[in-house]
Amino acid sequence: MNRQNNSAAMAALSRRHFLVGTSALASGGLALGINLLASPEATAQTTTTDPEIGVWVVIQPDDTCVIRIVRSEMGQGTRTGLAQLVAEELECDWSKVTTESPTAGQNLKRNRAWGEMSTGGSRGIRTSHDYVRRGGAVARMMLLQAAANEWSVPVSELSVASSIITHAASGRKTSYGKVAAAASKLPLPDAKAIVLKDPRNWKIAGQPLKRLDTANKLNGSKVYGLDVKLPGMLCAAIMDCPVFGGKLVSFDDSKVKGLRGVKRVVRVDASTVAVVADTWWRAKNALSKLPVVWDEGPNAKANSATIAAHLKEGLSAPGDYAGRKEGDALQAIAASAKQIEAVYSTPFLAHSPLEPNNCTALITADKAEVWVPSQNAEASLAVLSESSGLPLEKCEVYITDLGGAFGRRGGQQDYVAQAVAIAKQFPGTPVKLIWSREEDQTHDFYRPLSQCKLSAGLDAQGQVTGMAIRVSGQSINAWVNPSAIKDGKDERQLQGYWAQPGDAQMGYTFPHLLTEYAIRNSHVPVGPWRGVNTNQNAIYLECFMDELARAAGKDSLEFRRALMHKHPKHLAVLNVAAEKGNWGQPLPAGVHRGIAHFMGYAGYSAAVAEVSVGKNKEVKVHRMVLATNCGHAVNPGQIAAQIEGSVAFGLSAVFYGECTVDQGRIVQKNFDTYQLLRLPQMPKVESVVVPTYDFWGGVGEPTISVVAPAVLNAIFAATGQPVRHLPLKNHGFSFV
Repeated sequence: MNRQNNSAAMAALSRRHFLVGTSALASGGLALGINLLASPEATAQTTTTDPEIGVWVVIQPDDTCVIRIVRSEMGQGTRTGLAQLVAEELECDWSKVTTESPTAGQNLKRNRAWGEMSTGGSRGIRTSHDYVRRGGAVARMMLLQAAANEWSVPVSELSVASSIITHAASGRKTSYGKVAAAASKLPLPDAKAIVLKDPRNWKIAGQPLKRLDTANKLNGSKVYGLDVKLPGMLCAAIMDCPVFGGKLVSFDDSKVKGLRGVKRVVRVDASTVAVVADTWWRAKNALSKLPVVWDEGPNAKANSATIAAHLKEGLSAPGDYAGRKEGDALQAIAASAKQIEAVYSTPFLAHSPLEPNNCTALITADKAEVWVPSQNAEASLAVLSESSGLPLEKCEVYITDLGGAFGRRGGQQDYVAQAVAIAKQFPGTPVKLIWSREEDQTHDFYRPLSQCKLSAGLDAQGQVTGMAIRVSGQSINAWVNPSAIKDGKDERQLQGYWAQPGDAQMGYTFPHLLTEYAIRNSHVPVGPWRGVNTNQNAIYLECFMDELARAAGKDSLEFRRALMHKHPKHLAVLNVAAEKGNWGQPLPAGVHRGIAHFMGYAGYSAAVAEVSVGKNKEVKVHRMVLATNCGHAVNPGQIAAQIEGSVAFGLSAVFYGECTVDQGRIVQKNFDTYQLLRLPQMPKVESVVVPTYDFWGGVGEPTISVVAPAVLNAIFAATGQPVRHLPLKNHGFSFV
């Protein structure tokens, strides 16, 4: 399968059809759709004929408030957080709030009334907060106006709380459910009349309310992509060429077509074959017995060593991209009393969500539909149209909840294209494609590996005179968004080292600074992985800062503070983490602390780790304190959960995470060789949220960036030796 061409086709189709702007207050009307699955929140359907107030709110006669959510839910709590924002402005009864999600097709038909449907980059709340809040405010204003019209009183004399409208002068009361029908017929209010609440006065948003999507997880009724069942459905198991860029030459279906339940063996694309059967297990069993001939191509000669050598060359080669050139860092370093240099590296990492890639497709002559766990419903719709050959208006995407994603199910829609290609060969019959764990593990879009050479100078007083950072590695944009690379320059790969405020700014000011990036791509496909480049760049800079502090004979915290006077928000979060993490206070014998801070996805984060290292290099992470400033804290409970998830994800990566390449293919095929954190290894995690109410930032991705460097710096403090190449398991460390 040509993954790069598939991504490019999706991007082109998306630009052509979907970049038409977003209008949160677009046309009214009644909600339309049909219910195809058992779980309303998973069907992504607007099914009700109850009054629609604006486009974000439907009010039922019993005062139930149905709030539309178009971002994907994959465990991060976006559904609840966005509902809180709408409900806050709506002034409804939170105990009667439920949600539903328009489909990509419905969004397109209504001129993208609900805005973009992509969920990634910690953007679910931070880029849609304004228009969803306005949607709630619009609905409130329309409901109040309907009551005012009914009572023939000025709307200014009315108040509302928990869906009950009151006219204090006459003592009359009514509820949202009673005036909703009349409200739905009113024109939308003037946008200039909308005044949003001060977040400091929030009553629903800003509170650690329980999630709306928990009950059906506990009772097993939630419908994930793997749970989709349609009448007459067949199942498909798939096998792609084990070497990226290789091709499918032939297969001998005579060996398996007589097996029980097998319907057909099909060629999916240039590199992929699938078996379709009445159950997935029978399809998988037959696939394992299918004789296949591959043309593995020249990439079969590649391995981890050759890829690493390619990257190492990028650390010293002339040219490439200079991200920041402030002063003359190299000259300043050379003239310093002391020079320090280090090379760090991080490997390929797989996403490894609990739910492997899957997609159910139903293709007829005049309709194409998929049920899929996707981070981007519109990208799925674009690929569905492209792959089926049907126009967008004849395509529909039903997004289920996702059993994890971490960036894998966003722009990379290969599994959707495969499902459609298979279903086209069974017109009128739904086909559910499920990747095996091995397929999911060995055909990922991996976190790119990279290497980083850092150089710095110290004067006689131990102060930094200059800093030079050169990253060499694979470019995500080269795979998923080539148009973002301008003249061979890819700013994305230096994420977290940027000068401009707002998203991924470096939190230090050096007298002289040089940041560079050398693109050194391999045949292994790469893509966003939770935190993307910040989780690697934070390791490089923050671990090197501890090396510099030790060389200068200074405390790690004080050394950082001296370079942060121009970055008050960075410094404030670092100070909070240090205070709550008891920095400088006595520890039990054998326990050491490490500290780190970083910025990404418009969120400021810092961490303190308490770690012990045994005589046989047994590592125990006892406690982690993480502080974050995401500007506005919509649900502090969910923020804490995101931080805890970042710790689990980050520790798995720092201790175990590594995908190696041999004979052109990924070696680690399942969790026996790609180990994840075990429950007893999880440390105590303390989350400190310090919102400043003056910007909107992310949470889940910013906080993962400080987990690894804080732990690595604690290990450095314990052993006196920095660990510069991950994972730790390769250096004799064990995780207890």
